[in-house]
Amino acid sequence: MTTPAAPASAALAFAPAPLKKTALNATHRALKAKMVDFNGWDMPVEYPCPGGGLIAEHLAVRTGVGLFDVSHMGEIQFRGPGALAAVQHITMNDAAKLADGQAHYSALLTPEGTFVDDILVHRLGANDYLLVVNAGTKDSDFAWIRKQAGGFPSIHISDYSGYYSQLALQGPRALETLKKLTKVDLGAIRNYWFTWGTVAGIANVLIARTGYSGEDGFEVYTPSDEATTVKMWEALLEAGAEFGIRPCGLGARNTLRLEAGMSLYGHEISEEINVFEAGLTRWLKLDKGPFIGRDALLAVQAAGGPKRKVVGLEMTERGIARDGYFVLSADGDRMGTIASGSPAPFLKANIALALVPAPVAASGADVLVDVRGNPVRARQVPIPFYKRAKR
Repeated sequence: MTTPAAPASAALAFAPAPLKKTALNATHRALKAKMVDFNGWDMPVEYPCPGGGLIAEHLAVRTGVGLFDVSHMGEIQFRGPGALAAVQHITMNDAAKLADGQAHYSALLTPEGTFVDDILVHRLGANDYLLVVNAGTKDSDFAWIRKQAGGFPSIHISDYSGYYSQLALQGPRALETLKKLTKVDLGAIRNYWFTWGTVAGIANVLIARTGYSGEDGFEVYTPSDEATTVKMWEALLEAGAEFGIRPCGLGARNTLRLEAGMSLYGHEISEEINVFEAGLTRWLKLDKGPFIGRDALLAVQAAGGPKRKVVGLEMTERGIARDGYFVLSADGDRMGTIASGSPAPFLKANIALALVPAPVAASGADVLVDVRGNPVRARQVPIPFYKRAKR
């Protein structure tokens, strides 16, 4: 008996959604970048230009300058007299302490004190805040934000992700590179501050001294149309040519942030990991007043602290600790997991961030990592693994 063909409508229902593309997609492909599906976006993981690849891109950022397309990130704006109150309600850091033109790292938390997402909050004005959220969680973040903060009076919450392209210029020569393209006094922009200006002939560009690499650098926000974005990309590459600038993909972005001990959603932070476990208490302001997740975190604190912690590991025997591998006790019992692990190109070591029982973290004792069935020794080391030199 012949099985009847499924109707066209049914086939369409199961067809995967087309990948989203940044304004630089054609540019990446022209550079022969290796492209991957990253949370529904068609994004470059590395560029095989002469002498290129992930390691070359990583080292360019550590020693010179690199350029990333991070236009897949989301931008959500709070505007109106109730903006500050709403931001305070949904985030763990204290936005009341921000001045105009200042930004800080923060997070959206569940009522259990775990992570909806980690974010950057920018204060554009007294009643105007821009939240930059992760690409993979942007749509769910926006829905969650509207649900949690939508009831505040006198506030507009808008998803402006489609209006911005975001380019990250990172490395010790980033300032010298960007300086060629603008009259803005970049030296006056302190870390986690921002301003507006004309860059490469493009007006109304937001220039923020922020990044996700552990290096000095700038994140530049332009209108998202292809012509403007390509113009900025090409101008930055040309300006950085004398410093050995390289276009950089998501691969180097990940190894750089790991060396710098920076958390990644779905790894060191998630809806199963709370702020104390993640070790992000530097940005947790329990004394600012009520906010989502505060009561649960106060309860954890009152109970003596978290039962597990994120720690840094360096492999002391041959082997690479990959994401998801088990951490073992000296007796070979499973007691934790690797949240993120890889070779560290600049440090020339195999490193990892691991979630282990709090007593193990407090002891600083060596552990074992199950590397494909082989127990490989690792030592606990301070986070971050890498700190940039002060200039």
